[in-house]
Amino acid sequence: MYSSGSSTALREYGIARLGISSQSKVLVVGLGKTGFSIASFLAERQIPFYLTDSRRSPPLYEMFQAEFPGVECFLGGFEREVFDGASHIVISPGVSLKERVMLHAASQGVPIIGDLDLFAVEANAPVVAITGSNGKSTVTTLVGLFAEQAGVKVCVGGNLGTPMLDLLDDAAELYVLELSSFQLETSHILTPNAATVLNISPDHMDRYSDITEYANAKRKIFNGSGTMVINHDDSLVREMCEVGRHAVNFSIDGNNAEYRLDEIDGVECLVANNEPLMPIKEVLLQGRHNLANVLAALALSDAVDLPKKSFIPVLREFCGLDHRCQLVEKFSDVAWVNDSKATNVGACIAALNGLDDPVILIAGGDGKGADFSPLRDVVSRKVKAAVLMGRDADLIKQAIGDLVETCKVGNMREAVSKASQYAVAGDVVILAPACASLDQYKDYQQRGQMFAEEVRRLAG
Repeated sequence: MYSSGSSTALREYGIARLGISSQSKVLVVGLGKTGFSIASFLAERQIPFYLTDSRRSPPLYEMFQAEFPGVECFLGGFEREVFDGASHIVISPGVSLKERVMLHAASQGVPIIGDLDLFAVEANAPVVAITGSNGKSTVTTLVGLFAEQAGVKVCVGGNLGTPMLDLLDDAAELYVLELSSFQLETSHILTPNAATVLNISPDHMDRYSDITEYANAKRKIFNGSGTMVINHDDSLVREMCEVGRHAVNFSIDGNNAEYRLDEIDGVECLVANNEPLMPIKEVLLQGRHNLANVLAALALSDAVDLPKKSFIPVLREFCGLDHRCQLVEKFSDVAWVNDSKATNVGACIAALNGLDDPVILIAGGDGKGADFSPLRDVVSRKVKAAVLMGRDADLIKQAIGDLVETCKVGNMREAVSKASQYAVAGDVVILAPACASLDQYKDYQQRGQMFAEEVRRLAG
């Protein structure tokens, strides 16, 4: 167990709101980036802690040992006696609250929190919080860029990039957090100044019993009294709007929302807080689904009083994040698009709906228990052929194989080669897997990089 050994009294930090003190014995569960940031946070505040991980050799273990020599670590599984000794448990988002040892600890009244509550008790600047099945990284990045353009000292992270505890900064003027459902499961204290659930589609169904449980985890982002930014086009999100709360809506489907698309003098424009902002043709981001992301970012930014003059330069220059509807190459009049971040069915549907040209789809991987049948409608309208790979390729074929020609391949080189055989001038080949990547790759970034490398090799 870690203790600084210093006789200096514990500084007065907000962490006391959680009942944690220098007399506590905190168990950190999980040693990934988040777990490491939790350990650093506790050590800085002289809070005694120890650690457990189900893996025998977590990737950051050597670095952890060097940074926190002498800390007790219990690896290779979760043992009840390790948990029984804890006064508090701080859980990493990759560990399910349904683990047997977690359920037992909860039954014994042991407080179980995540890094989000640790962040919430110490952040001293307004917070914009973003979640959703798809698009949250793009919206998080846009709001951060709007703030930077306005000269605001902004800290951006959470589920995207930097762990939120590493963002804490007395000089911060604004925090912009991307939050996953896993992080929100243990959220009890965060009350964002503005928050959104961008959309809800089935994801992580290997961890949730049904979409209602998943949506309820997302819904916790609306705790408190801040501005609710509601996707009017998503019925599950609309139902989250609370009577008496300040809420604004965004829509790309023709609804009369405060943030919408509207035709003005024959030109389709972004409308922000019922005022025209700019023609959509000037927005560099590709795909109609990204216009919904832009509208959400505008609504969140208005809610924390970022100046509108900072929005337009960003939207004219921001071309999107890596592995998110990213144009890799265009040759022989065929566009090759990397959307490796489409790790669930909803993201794949959004990507396909955002394309106007005939599509060759590369999909497959670890489906996380998802139902692939919702792909049928968009595949029947948009897709000429599908190249399938990975663990759940056969499940996708069962769902769509009667609609389009499909083939199964073993790796990315074969996938790109086969897609090139299907494609003709005017087509788009898109990697939009509708699945996680861990059955074949380290992460979705590596999968996207492999796709890009194979496309460029093919292009010569």
